[in-house]
Amino acid sequence: MLATYLIGLREGLEATLVVSILIAFLVKAERRDRLPQVWAGVAAAVALSVGFGWLLSYTSTTLLREYEQRELFEAITSILAVVFVTWMIFWMRRAARSIAGELRGKLTDALALGSIAVAVMAFLAVVREGLETSLIFYSAVQGADINGRPLYALIGGIVTAVAIGWLMYATAVRINLTVFFTVTGVLLILVAAGILKYGVHDLQEAGVLPGLTTLAYDISGVLDPSAWYTALLTGMFNVTPTASVLEVVAWCAYAVPVLFLFLRPAGRKQLPVPQPLEKPRA
Repeated sequence: MLATYLIGLREGLEATLVVSILIAFLVKAERRDRLPQVWAGVAAAVALSVGFGWLLSYTSTTLLREYEQRELFEAITSILAVVFVTWMIFWMRRAARSIAGELRGKLTDALALGSIAVAVMAFLAVVREGLETSLIFYSAVQGADINGRPLYALIGGIVTAVAIGWLMYATAVRINLTVFFTVTGVLLILVAAGILKYGVHDLQEAGVLPGLTTLAYDISGVLDPSAWYTALLTGMFNVTPTASVLEVVAWCAYAVPVLFLFLRPAGRKQLPVPQPLEKPRA
C-alpha cells in the first residue's frame, strides 16, 4: 500500500502541477472560455489511463491462460515499468525548471489554432503521467493479495497530490518541490529495483532465465512472514525472505548505479576565465 500510495502521490503531483500551470496561464491571459477544453482533455487522459490499466489486468487474468504466458507478460510489463520510472525521474529533474515555459508556449500555439487544439494539448500533457501510473501500479501489485487496498492507496496518493496542488495554486502555501521530488525519487528508485527483481523472478518462472532454485539467501527463519515489517519491506521494496542469485544481482545492478547518478550533484559549467588585457605598446 505504501508503494502504490507513493506512486499515486508522485505521478499525481506531476500531473496536477501540469494542469495548474495550464489553468493559471489561461486565467492570467483572460481566456477562461478555454478552461472547459482543458478539463475535457484532462478527463480524456484519465479515462484512457484507467482503460489501459484495465487492459493490462484483463490481459493477464483472462486472455493469457497458460501459466508461462502470464509470467512472461508480467515480466515484460515489470521491465517496461522500470524503464518508465527511471526515465520519468531523471526527466523531471532535468526539465523541472523549463516545463512551465514549455507548457505556456504550447498552450499559446494551441489557443491560436482553436478549442480542439487546446483539448488535445491538455490531453497530451496529462496522458503520459496517467499511462505511466497505470503501468507502474500494475507492475507494483503483481504477486500481491489484491483485495482493493493497493488501489485505494493509489487513489489516496492521487487525492493527496491534488490537494497539495490546489493549496499551492489557491493559497500562499509553498512546498519545496526540489526536496519533494528528490525524496520521492529515491524511494521510487528502490520501488523500481523491487519491480525489476520481481520481473527477473517472473522470467525464471517462465523458464526464460535459469537459477530459480539457486538462492542467494534464505532469511525466512529470521524474517517472520506474518510480521508488519515483513509486509512493509515486501510491499515497498520487494525484499522477500528468499531470493535467487539473479534477483539479487538485478536489484543491486539497478539500484546502486541509478541511486548514484540520481543523487550526484549536477555539475556546473565553468565559465571561461577572462584573460588580462595586454597593455598597448608604446
